[in-house]
Amino acid sequence: MNPSQPGSSVDVHVSEIAGLKTQFDIFRFMKKVTEAYRARAFMVFNIPSVTAVNLQNSTVISSWPVELLAAYDHEGLVANSPVMKRLRTSTTPFFNDVSQAKLERPDGKAGIVKALFERFRMMRCAYFPAHEPSGSRGAVSFSGDREAFTAEEMRELHYISIHVFDRLAEIRSHDNRVTETLTDREIDCLNWTAAGKTSVEIAEILTLSEHTVNHYLNRATKKLDTVNRTQAVAKALRIGLIK
Repeated sequence: MNPSQPGSSVDVHVSEIAGLKTQFDIFRFMKKVTEAYRARAFMVFNIPSVTAVNLQNSTVISSWPVELLAAYDHEGLVANSPVMKRLRTSTTPFFNDVSQAKLERPDGKAGIVKALFERFRMMRCAYFPAHEPSGSRGAVSFSGDREAFTAEEMRELHYISIHVFDRLAEIRSHDNRVTETLTDREIDCLNWTAAGKTSVEIAEILTLSEHTVNHYLNRATKKLDTVNRTQAVAKALRIGLIK
């Protein structure tokens, strides 16, 4: 993607979004978009409720530095965030410069916010509200230390963000349906496979035949739309089917 050549390049990438199959595919795509627009990190998140105490629980996918997100939640910064307040009351995209904005926080943590985002060179951030077909509201953000996005870039990123959020909702809905179709025995076999057990060992643990264990694992692999049990375990872990 080349932001200096808007229109057709954005349409190409929106077409690409429709073909993305997993959250990891979306993550890689968003990393590419982030780099193309000279930002440092992105986040796709559900808008936290007014009683939320951390941001991590609302995050869908993100390339924020782990240390930044941990520090943000350790300080409880989501609770009085003027950005989150604005996202709850408006559907209009906006750009926020932490280093320049007059942060009004009743908790007196404006200085902590500025220092934290300056430390990770993510003071300037664009936010793009979005929503799922179910009506659940969320947003996509792009952060960094570049100059403010142009009006054209904001329009392009808004268009991309809406499609990304919608595709993620479709992927998660599919994953939820898959979860409902797997049997307890199939999940048991996936769990033990994730623990490093062979089919022979699983058969002994569950008092089944090796043939039956392989049958369960093959069915789980097909239901999860994966090509082998390794991929099946990886997807089951990703969608929270097994721990």
